[in-house]
Amino acid sequence: MKAIIQRVASASVTVDSQLVSSIGKGILVFAAVDRDDTPRDAESMAAKVLKMKMWPDDSGGPWKHSVQDISGEVLCVSQFTLLASTKKGNKPDFHGAAGGEKARELYDRFFAKVQELYSQERVRNGVFQAMMQVGLVNDGPVSVEYHSTDAEVTLEIQTNPAKPQEKARDAEPTDASTGQRKEGAGSFEMTKSLLE
Repeated sequence: MKAIIQRVASASVTVDSQLVSSIGKGILVFAAVDRDDTPRDAESMAAKVLKMKMWPDDSGGPWKHSVQDISGEVLCVSQFTLLASTKKGNKPDFHGAAGGEKARELYDRFFAKVQELYSQERVRNGVFQAMMQVGLVNDGPVSVEYHSTDAEVTLEIQTNPAKPQEKARDAEPTDASTGQRKEGAGSFEMTKSLLE
C-alpha cells in the first residue's frame, strides 16, 4: 500500500454536496492499494501512519510527536490514483492498483486497523470509490509519502559456515584418478642445472 500523510489543521470530505466526515488538528491519509498487497501490508501501514512523528515537542524539537501523542484526529481517504504510472506518454496508467473487490477489502482492513490501534471516535473515513471533494488546511505544509514495502527487511544469515582450515584443505588440488591430495601440488622444484 502507498500513503500520502498530511499534517493538517483541519480536513473534510464531501460527497454529493453532503458533508461526510471532518476533523480538526491531525492527519489526512490518502491511501492506495497495490495489486500485490496483502493484509499484512494494510496492517503495517495502519501502525506506521499512527506512529509517524510529524509535530514538534513542547520545547520546539522538530519531528518528535505522532498524531497519537498530540491526541489529534485522523481522516482516511481511499485514492487509487497514488499508484499512477507516467513512464509512457502523458496519460496516467493505473494497472499497478488493485481491482475493486481486493482494493475495498484491504482498504477497509487498513481503516479498521487504524481505528483499533487508536480510537474509533478520533478516526474518520471517506467514501470508497465515490467522487469526493476533499478539503484541507495543510499545517506547514507537511506531507510525507510512505509505502508499506519500505518496512520490509530481509537478512540472510549463514548458520553453518565452513571453517577456515576446511576451506584451505578443500582448495588443495587432488589427483583426479584417486581423489587423494597431490603431494607438493602448488609448488615447483628447481633443477640442479638452474642452481649451478
